[in-house]
Amino acid sequence: MLHLFRYRFVQTIRNSSNMFWALLFPIILGTLFYLSFGSAGLESTGESRWDKIKVAVVKDTDPSENAQAFEGFLTQMDGETLDIQDISTESEALSALNEETISGIFYVRDTPSLTVAKNGLNESILTSVLESYNQNAAMFREIAMTHPEKLPDALDAMNDYRNTTAEVSLGGKDLNPNVQYFFALVAYACLSGAFLGVQSSIDGQANISALGARRSITPTHKLTLILIDMTVLFIIHFFNILILCLYITHVLGISLGNDVGALLLVDFMGSMIGVCLGVAIGCLARISYGMKIGVCVLFTLFPGFLAGLMFGNMKNIIELHCPIINRINPAAVLSDAFYCMGIYNDMERFTRCLVILAVMSTLLLTVAFLGIRRERYDSI
Repeated sequence: MLHLFRYRFVQTIRNSSNMFWALLFPIILGTLFYLSFGSAGLESTGESRWDKIKVAVVKDTDPSENAQAFEGFLTQMDGETLDIQDISTESEALSALNEETISGIFYVRDTPSLTVAKNGLNESILTSVLESYNQNAAMFREIAMTHPEKLPDALDAMNDYRNTTAEVSLGGKDLNPNVQYFFALVAYACLSGAFLGVQSSIDGQANISALGARRSITPTHKLTLILIDMTVLFIIHFFNILILCLYITHVLGISLGNDVGALLLVDFMGSMIGVCLGVAIGCLARISYGMKIGVCVLFTLFPGFLAGLMFGNMKNIIELHCPIINRINPAAVLSDAFYCMGIYNDMERFTRCLVILAVMSTLLLTVAFLGIRRERYDSI
């Protein structure tokens, strides 16, 4: 068994193509992320500085009472959440929005409105600001119509809101919007272990590779070969992910969380599901090696895209419209585990993510084992 273990280990690390996708490509991609936006507020402590959102305010020449109330609301937000720019006309505001020097335009009218140019975190915050104002305004109108005598009490309660709440820490941290790309990157790197798993499956199939033919006539039990291969691949890819995490945290200076034990556990589960995914892909269909690698690329990049690897807000959009996709997407589950560990400090949700990953790995291993066990050859 030690002989088989050693040779599988040497064979795997000498496969430069698969090791590139499983280790080097995520490191290169992380470096490009950092060069693009990694230094903009990302600090080694994991905390971030929230910049005020630059907006323009366009007013009517003869504003109504509702418009004046909304203008006063925006004035109070200026300097806290918003950074209202000195733009007086709508044409100047639209030009600044197209040039992305501002994130949105608030229209101070009888019915307040907002214009944004894209979907993103800042734009979502601006939408929430407008919705919050509209909800409060509707509430006050309802109180004024039904119980006008309680309107002063409602206004006093609103004015005293900040004094009746206290800020407490649950152990979480502030989130810089760019950190989510690195969470999605580690999740993608975990799934890239599928390249190692596919190669292992190919090496065990006599109808595809010469090595598979030799392994098929060996007296060693097939289950023993599978367990040895899986153990070696788990170990190799686990260290691949550890190297990537060390590079992100110590070289790029981006924190993935301070709980080392939880980080190691997520890395291990991510390595496991990546390798299991590759083994399952390699065993499902009798197609060529090139086709299996193509399927492997699809099943690593597409889940990464849905988890926010290319478009950071994608996972939030899916969570809003079809959350079940985030529950069955292993990259999204891994990314969510990093959020829970490094940002939210939500152990219940963190545990749920680990359970989902364990169930997925078990199902993939079962499919792979059943596929391998059914293989029979008329001649070798």
